[in-house]
Amino acid sequence: MENSSNTKSVITCDMEGRVETFNKGAEEIFGYTSDEAIGKMRVSNFSPGNVVLSHVANWLKIATEKGEYKSESTFVHKDGSLIPAKIKITPNYKNINGKKVQVGYCGQTTRIENKTPEETMPTNPWWFKLLSGLVITRLPFLSATWIPVILATVWAYNGGIEFSAPFNWVLFSIVFAGASFLHLSANTFNDYFDWKSGADKINNDYFLQYSGGSRAIELGLISVKGLFRLASIFLALATFCGFIIMFLSPSKIYGLFTYGLIGAGGGIFYTAPPFRFSSRKGLGELSIGLLFGPIMTMGVVFALTGIHSIEAFYIGIPVGLLTTAILWVNQFPDTPSDIATGKIHLVATLGTKNARWGYLLLIGSSFSTIYFLFSNQILPSGSLLMMYSIPVGIYLIKKVFDDFEKRELATTCANTIYFHMLAGLLLIIGISFF
Repeated sequence: MENSSNTKSVITCDMEGRVETFNKGAEEIFGYTSDEAIGKMRVSNFSPGNVVLSHVANWLKIATEKGEYKSESTFVHKDGSLIPAKIKITPNYKNINGKKVQVGYCGQTTRIENKTPEETMPTNPWWFKLLSGLVITRLPFLSATWIPVILATVWAYNGGIEFSAPFNWVLFSIVFAGASFLHLSANTFNDYFDWKSGADKINNDYFLQYSGGSRAIELGLISVKGLFRLASIFLALATFCGFIIMFLSPSKIYGLFTYGLIGAGGGIFYTAPPFRFSSRKGLGELSIGLLFGPIMTMGVVFALTGIHSIEAFYIGIPVGLLTTAILWVNQFPDTPSDIATGKIHLVATLGTKNARWGYLLLIGSSFSTIYFLFSNQILPSGSLLMMYSIPVGIYLIKKVFDDFEKRELATTCANTIYFHMLAGLLLIIGISFF
């Protein structure tokens, strides 16, 4: 027989998971006061990170579809101790304009006295460690590096510059790995400094994979020190790749050092003091557009060929604009918490309603630049293959205009990454084969 406490926690939340009510039982079980929880915390704060990532979404889905979800689980007290408990989740509805609309959830929790937290902890699925790694490193964003690296390579070896040496797969692999490690370093350093500044701590939107930082520290997937160590390891690996290229081509030492310093410095100081480019009304967006566009394509061409090419700089502008669009749309959900911590980027400066036009401008400018580069014989006619992705861009622009204040914008945040990949791949294929 299970022995359950008579104390019952009753917590209601909106569809974002923000706490709306927090009864006395919740205060007793979880250790927070209602003033600490209501409007300032998410229900995910009361569960271990593995439960949030692996189970909560499915629990909420079942509750919505069947009217309730019941189970045992392990929760987290304010002091960090684990709590074995029963949980019942039901959907909350409200009549809006004559329609029954779901507006949130109600969670009822009672402590189980004769079980340990280990006994009530849900089993992690086989893919949990893989997902944890993706969350900590923000791996889906790595396409912002892979596309310009491959673009610069195919452009250089398909007549972009006068260069007679054959393609070197070993050298390309080292360049590709170095750029990837540098990006991973930037991702993890950015999350570390966002956490230290408080920007991620006060973001009370529900966990989203594409905005609000990785939330890896908050979810308990990695410690603050552990994240800093991981970022430093990625930076060391990127540096090691650079040293290998310098060893293979001593004539490239000064150029590689310059490009590497710009890349590492720009990536780290995007959120790190004293520069914190992301907080300086446009410097963050400009730095991301340059680092993941023209500076990267120019640097890759130099690493492969030893040639500084201004045309290599130009060809990176279209993909740099699309990368900035990824950043731009991801800033929409983060704007309230960013403003509260002094992270005043352009979306925060303009306001999300006005910033919709910035997204349109970035997408439109990317395609306009492709045509301009083709017209000036910097890109071949095959590059116009990228134009076939315009309908997808128009669709995403419409979604941003429609959903800029809705949770559904999270889908557009993800789809903007896929759009960047699609447009970039079409550009690469066009240059390679047409």
